[in-house]
Amino acid sequence: MQITILGGGGFLGRKLAHRLSAEGSLGGRAITGLTLFDLAEPGTLDAPFPVRCLAGDVASAADAARAIAEGTGVVFHLAAVVSAAAEADFDLGMRVNLHGSLAVIEACRKLSAPPRVIFTSSVASFGGGQSALLPDDARQLPGNSYGAQKAAAELLLSDASRRGMLDAVSLRLPTVIVRPGRPNKAASSFFSSILREPLLGLETPLPVGEAFRVWVCSPRRAVDWLLHAASMDTGPLGIDRGVNPPGLAVSVGEMLAALTPAERALVKPVPDATVEAIVGGWPAEFAATRAKKLGFAPQEGVPAILAAFREDDLAATRAERGM
Repeated sequence: MQITILGGGGFLGRKLAHRLSAEGSLGGRAITGLTLFDLAEPGTLDAPFPVRCLAGDVASAADAARAIAEGTGVVFHLAAVVSAAAEADFDLGMRVNLHGSLAVIEACRKLSAPPRVIFTSSVASFGGGQSALLPDDARQLPGNSYGAQKAAAELLLSDASRRGMLDAVSLRLPTVIVRPGRPNKAASSFFSSILREPLLGLETPLPVGEAFRVWVCSPRRAVDWLLHAASMDTGPLGIDRGVNPPGLAVSVGEMLAALTPAERALVKPVPDATVEAIVGGWPAEFAATRAKKLGFAPQEGVPAILAAFREDDLAATRAERGM
């Protein structure tokens, strides 16, 4: 089986690639090759199968076709411009998040056999805010350009599935914490920073109040969900290819309670109305009933998320930041 990861240079793409390399198979089928594709050429990795690393523009039909070559059986479409960046630069967000997905569909429809496409959508494709507990059939009414682009891409992928061009599963990922490395341009970046930076001994701003609630998952669980989506039976999905995975609803205060008192003291309240306006429109919780029936494992609590970060990423983050 040939696999392509679009966004293969990002932190989640790299974790997924390492997991595939370690396991050597997907859904009981041996992996015969892996393509890692990103704007900058991803670094290679040791694997029991050939690894091809490509640089390119996901919105380019030619580049997408190079990445999704004949024989590709699974495509992980992780490439995206993140929330605050897509809000700040509408044209860039449209190019990558929407037109990039159109290029992926076009590349897939040219293959002799339709591939499974796992698309990372987002909770930002919904509205509802802090009071929401959304059922599986809730309408997607995003309050930001990033969410609108993700929702539009979901619809197009579902229609391409209906037409037999590909076999899509769109995972509306919760906010992923704790991200390794440094803060990025996502509006939700601070949810990782308020845990990661104190573990590094660094102060960090908190732009919202401690009562603010958020729907989260760990990198480990996100990779589990991606792999499950790649190998599950998609027959029960019908024409509705969107899945709300079973994340964890938690308040900022509950997140901070997992830190030591000294670590927690490094988190400084610095209200930011712009950030709060973006993340405050996202739903705080999903029922995720359908996902559980489809075999998606639920997210564990914040102590388990922090333990996983310490084990998987803390040392590498220290090294990357010269600490």
